[in-house]
Amino acid sequence: MPFFRSLSVRAKEAELMDDFSMGGEELREALKHLRRLNRIFAAPGPTLVGVEKLWRNIRCPNKLTIVDVGAGSGDVNRKLLQWAEKNGIEMELTLVDLTEEACSEARQWFAKDSRVRVIRGDARELPSASADIVTASQFLHHFDGMQLVEIVSHMLRTSRYGAVINDIHRHVVSYTAVWLTARLISRNRYILNDAPLSVAKGFKRKDWETLMERLQNDEMTYQWRPMFRYSVVIPKPDSFKNREVGRGEA
Repeated sequence: MPFFRSLSVRAKEAELMDDFSMGGEELREALKHLRRLNRIFAAPGPTLVGVEKLWRNIRCPNKLTIVDVGAGSGDVNRKLLQWAEKNGIEMELTLVDLTEEACSEARQWFAKDSRVRVIRGDARELPSASADIVTASQFLHHFDGMQLVEIVSHMLRTSRYGAVINDIHRHVVSYTAVWLTARLISRNRYILNDAPLSVAKGFKRKDWETLMERLQNDEMTYQWRPMFRYSVVIPKPDSFKNREVGRGEA
């Protein structure tokens, strides 16, 4: 992956992790190194911010079911589970990924947490209204154009109340930081290629505005977060207007 490249438009090339004919131990190693990158660049934050915002919108229920699509190891959800425990929320978290390597890593990562289950599958084939909230962390940048609209529409269909997106801000600072950090912590070709490419495939404000227009959802919000990330919340239209008042409401 070149150090110098234009970031004026989203990169189009596929990441190595998009090639499902590869994998094995090299991919498992990449997932371990990706967890290190996630810690360094504070990846869990935008997911927690978005879920808490949508949780408050649906009147702070005591129980919450979440499906995380394209979850990889699912490590960005650790802070989400801690938040649920702190606030007395009974949470059930389902991690969904297409690759067996990612599912295996996720099962090991959450082996001692009974709140988490792991499913190998396609996000587009999940049952309708099967979770309160559907999240995607660093997954949506794999899609472009109408494919992006399609996958977000599937997320909304799968949810009862809405979707939360955590993804990367396409910016020269974030690209440079990730390019250098990847080479400091890893020699894995997935990481060296895909980590900076993920930034080049990331989003800017105008990309979220375009998605909002295509979804025709005026309630969608996007918020820039530290370490060059976005927290995007897309409520499902009219999904909680008739919801009974939950905990924290008079």
